[in-house]
Amino acid sequence: MDSATRLRGLEAGGGCAAKYPAARLRELLAGFVPADSADLLVGLDPADDAAVYRLDDERAIVFTIDFFPPMLDDAALYGAIAAANALNDVFAMGGRPLVALSVAAFPEELPLGTVRAILDAAAAKTQEAGAFLAGGHTIRDEEPKYGLAVVGTVHPGAVWRKSDARPGDAVFLTKPLGTGLVLTGARRGLVGDAERDAATSSMTALNDRAAEALRPFEPNAVTDVTGFGLFGHAHELAERSRVRLVLDAAALPALDGASEAAEAGIRTGGDPRNRDFAADALTLDGLPEGLVALGYDPQTSGGLLVTLPAERAAVLAAAFAGRDLFLARIGSVEEGSGVLVR
Repeated sequence: MDSATRLRGLEAGGGCAAKYPAARLRELLAGFVPADSADLLVGLDPADDAAVYRLDDERAIVFTIDFFPPMLDDAALYGAIAAANALNDVFAMGGRPLVALSVAAFPEELPLGTVRAILDAAAAKTQEAGAFLAGGHTIRDEEPKYGLAVVGTVHPGAVWRKSDARPGDAVFLTKPLGTGLVLTGARRGLVGDAERDAATSSMTALNDRAAEALRPFEPNAVTDVTGFGLFGHAHELAERSRVRLVLDAAALPALDGASEAAEAGIRTGGDPRNRDFAADALTLDGLPEGLVALGYDPQTSGGLLVTLPAERAAVLAAAFAGRDLFLARIGSVEEGSGVLVR
């Protein structure tokens, strides 16, 4: 089968930038009555990165689904990134994936080899995560869309939520920012191949090793940074935990090429929607527009945003360094509300 056909005609709204606007999603769900079950440990009240249902005192299942249009025109990379992005929701809840199903929409004229490259790469990434790609559902559509529905397991007493940050916590990020800026900048000839390749390498990286390193430290709050950008996900975490996040602008880590793309005026389709969602909750304290754009940039398969007691911060940093894992301390948690970036 021909697998050389590339995915063309892509705009700035692929990957997690294609997410439904967070502000509209909140309005949509405002009248939705959450399910009432003692065993539904995580559902819509409040919503999180995945649903968690308790089976017994020792086992709970984690269930998530994530899919999006292509953010680049390499079929295998698209499949690997889409799979990693979905699998990472399970790691963000403290769980481990078990089995996944493909959620797919492809044009009929797309060569079978291209579709096969997407599926093969997703299957390989799922296996890397310790799970299996066991089937799925595919429909016809003019625009390709691909992702996974994933089931994992977690101990009922060890679920990570985004609603449990506490004053006195330190705030960490496990991947640098700027995937949307770099890929959009590369398509417009403003970012080089090396920077683009580093961004795709970050997006294909699972958060499994970061989650394993984090697990012994019993974090208070965890979420993964995806389509709502760092500022949007920080806003969610602060609001649901009823605390204030204080982020250090100088400590925000950026992928090579991201700052240059931002300063050149590059923005993805998700940038204005993320501003609509989070701007009222943010105090930016004279932040340069380039850093503002980095904070609002939709991330595809981004890192974990973590809070845990500050006294554990140094040992956590040493643990990540010992495993050659990226970790940036980017702020702290205080009494109050909203997000301050200074």
